[in-house]
Amino acid sequence: MFGGSNDGTNQQPIVVQGTVVHDSKPAKIAYEEQATGSYIAPVHLVEGTGDDEYQGKGQVQEAKFRDVSFAIAFFAQLLIMLGVGVFYSGTSDDGEGGESADYDGLIYLVFICGIFATCLSWLCFSWMMRNASTLVKTALIFSLGASLTMAFIGLLYGNMLMSILNFIFFGIGCCYARYVWHRIPFAAANLTTALTAVKANGGLLVAALCSLILALVWSLWWSVAAGGALADSGEFTLFLTLVSYFWTHQVLQNTLVCITAGVIGTWWFAPSEANSYFSQGLKDSTIRATTYSFGSICFGSLLVAVIQALRQVQRHAQTQGDEGKIVACIIDCILGCIQGIIEYVNKWAYVYVGLYGYPYVEAGKNVLQLFRSKGWSAIITDDLVDNVLFMVSLGVGLITGFVALCLEAVDNSLLNGIGYGGDGFASFLIGFLVGLVFSNIIFSIIGSSVNTTIVLFAESPSEFQHNHPELDQLMRQSWREAWPDECRGL
Repeated sequence: MFGGSNDGTNQQPIVVQGTVVHDSKPAKIAYEEQATGSYIAPVHLVEGTGDDEYQGKGQVQEAKFRDVSFAIAFFAQLLIMLGVGVFYSGTSDDGEGGESADYDGLIYLVFICGIFATCLSWLCFSWMMRNASTLVKTALIFSLGASLTMAFIGLLYGNMLMSILNFIFFGIGCCYARYVWHRIPFAAANLTTALTAVKANGGLLVAALCSLILALVWSLWWSVAAGGALADSGEFTLFLTLVSYFWTHQVLQNTLVCITAGVIGTWWFAPSEANSYFSQGLKDSTIRATTYSFGSICFGSLLVAVIQALRQVQRHAQTQGDEGKIVACIIDCILGCIQGIIEYVNKWAYVYVGLYGYPYVEAGKNVLQLFRSKGWSAIITDDLVDNVLFMVSLGVGLITGFVALCLEAVDNSLLNGIGYGGDGFASFLIGFLVGLVFSNIIFSIIGSSVNTTIVLFAESPSEFQHNHPELDQLMRQSWREAWPDECRGL
């Protein structure tokens, strides 16, 4: 997975899969290519007495296909939905030729807004790097302001339940802000490191846009296939089609997560292999995520998709009658908690899948064991960076909405085909949603990079210090300020 080498000045003993050897080149982090495949395993320096050596580091796995049965099942459901879509699209085209022309204005608006949102999101990278600490603080205050605003809106419109709940959220948010305020420098350092790595591998943006295009195409095709199937079938078919829909979207999203993790890992251990727009690290990571690790991606994605489908079926059933609404609400809450737990495990498991090629279950177990052994269980629950990404995405969405409004002002017939010609609010809403979705897809790369950075900083700080000394100094200094009790060995 990783490759390359860097020359230094001091000789150090090096551990190669548990055996101490001595490198002939001064102060070099050696890398051993495994004979079983194209993966290249990182070989870690042992500093001084060996106290810095962590016995539970992830090991690059043999290059072979993992969790194959889940990959086969995924492709099988794709083929089934493809066949269903072909069947029903062939029975619904009569007399509808030329209807797509009505959507020319909408397509033009979405296309321009999508390009603008993509460019604006990319420009935000440098801005976020220069203002990381300020942005983390602003995002934390922004979340408090949003709760307080919603509470007063509830009072204004006489909705006391909405008002009381948001005042409670505001109080909890204030306590949380006070609790995590001293961690802001470390969150900002994580964000800066992740942004630096992503900017060095700009091709990740292309991977994100490809994921977005595939998601849009799949949504359109699924709507045809599921619509026809549901017209002839019952509730169980609804569940199966929903599983198919959510599973495919989860696979696309998590494949991007694994690609990003692999690229950041290469940048961490061998920056020369991940320092260009279409770097070798990006190519290798993409191949691994779509071949050897694809079954593992399908496995974890299926777990979330099933829960999402169950929640949608339960909500659909709830709308069919007024009985048992309290029970339905409790069931939805339980399913939501289960979904949150699985998504939390996936968040970290896919980092190990992308970095080392572990099977899904083993990846989740190993990465959580890593954090427990380091005493980092509380650290990885912080969502300070997520707050920043959401706030910036919201800003991109609002600006893109105003761009759409300007386009509609220039040509107020853009949305005539869908019956909203001259409607400024409709244009703004479309632009806002396009900007929000596109920026979320792009910024998901940053979120994945931050998670990978945390994992690698926990298990391989020496390599980071050797390859990226300035960023390492920033991370270590902020770490000591935020977590003085856990700074031993750094």
